Amino acid sequence: MPDEAQGAEVSVTEIAERAGIGKGTVFRHFATKEDLIAAVVEDLLDDLITAAVARCDATDPAAALREFMTYGVDRLAGNQALCDVASGSVRHPDVQAAVVRLGDAAQALVDRARLRADVTGRDVVLLMTGVHQAAAPLRDTEPDLWRRYLDLLFGGLFDTTDPAPPSA
Repeated sequence: MPDEAQGAEVSVTEIAERAGIGKGTVFRHFATKEDLIAAVVEDLLDDLITAAVARCDATDPAAALREFMTYGVDRLAGNQALCDVASGSVRHPDVQAAVVRLGDAAQALVDRARLRADVTGRDVVLLMTGVHQAAAPLRDTEPDLWRRYLDLLFGGLFDTTDPAPPSA
């Protein structure tokens, strides 16, 4: 399995060594390093999709969305591979399809949470990565700073009397 701290930059040799198998075994199961990384990332995205879907029937939709976002940012905080996906550096078609499914699952939460009319599931997913990226430089000294940023962000998702700025 790719090193969560290194993300897509980990070598196949390192992956094989950590798994206790030979490099050839890795390539018998995955044609390329990109296919291996895609399989791992797809599993991680499926975990986030499952987390979103599990919260769709919650009695408090806003709390369910917040729980999902907290879970998502927490997963990002410990996994460089997910950050690589968020930044677009993993472009495997299976991963891109999983990203779309994640956006759809997040949209189901958004639809129930009574957020601002212009907020989408894709926005929520990208904003979760933004929260992580904003706090990442201070991860070693303030590991829970992302929670503060998520609190600030979450408040901004709800409808206000001020109109939203125009989309770019």
